[in-house]
Amino acid sequence: MSFKSALINPTELLESLGQHTDIVLLDCTIDKVGQSIKDAKFEVLPHSQFFDIEGKLSDSTSKLPHTLVSAEVFEREMQRLGINQDSTVVLYDRWGVYSSPRAWWMFKVMGFEQVFILNGGVPAWKKSKLPLVDQYAAAVKPGNFKAQFQANHYADKEYILTHYRDTQVNIFDARSKGRFSGLVAEPRKGLHGGHIPHSKNLPFEELLDGIVYKPLGELKQQFDHYNATGNEYVFSCGSGITASILAFAAHLAGHEQIRVYDGSWSEWGREELNLPIEK
Repeated sequence: MSFKSALINPTELLESLGQHTDIVLLDCTIDKVGQSIKDAKFEVLPHSQFFDIEGKLSDSTSKLPHTLVSAEVFEREMQRLGINQDSTVVLYDRWGVYSSPRAWWMFKVMGFEQVFILNGGVPAWKKSKLPLVDQYAAAVKPGNFKAQFQANHYADKEYILTHYRDTQVNIFDARSKGRFSGLVAEPRKGLHGGHIPHSKNLPFEELLDGIVYKPLGELKQQFDHYNATGNEYVFSCGSGITASILAFAAHLAGHEQIRVYDGSWSEWGREELNLPIEK
């Protein structure tokens, strides 16, 4: 099955859950930098499983936070969650919209298209007075999910170094204006302040209206405002999480040549790398 948009609301999801058995619900919640959700009441949608961004789905050999895992690891973990090639995957998080877009990008970069985001996540579901539970669903029969890495959705340090001067490539930074300009210290140690030269600052909060994405027309205006000179969009942030909020919004706005810089400022800003930086 499919939805009309990659972004769905609680009513759409509820109706589809009653009609289709191939929907897989994944809670993609992670803590925010300096803000934990661990002390909040644990509430998730019924029949959900956990998409473990910071654990099983982060490369433990990397010095950078929640680096993308290999296609082999991603495939194994998605099969473990019971996801099949013909499954419909719906992602959400307990904040509203925060880490679910990161999971969306991970599916996209691994070649899986039938993936959607619940706008507003658990808070929106709760606001609609729909049922929540306090535990994840039990393990399911392994799925036949196959991962095929899509390099055209991925950017690393070398890609940025090669393209940051390219007028056909638009690099957007989702961090705050203070961090982008280097006036506010980075929350992680050992990082310079500033931004990738020629990049544009679009703080991720400007695409959100509280717990949900802003209407499509407003999202389009946000990107149109920058008078992009090319069709390719690369998104960066502190560690690849909020960059994905921008990437998903760009997808909604009709932009298809989308990459996320996986290392983001946690890599580019490292003092020992001495990469080009503007302030």
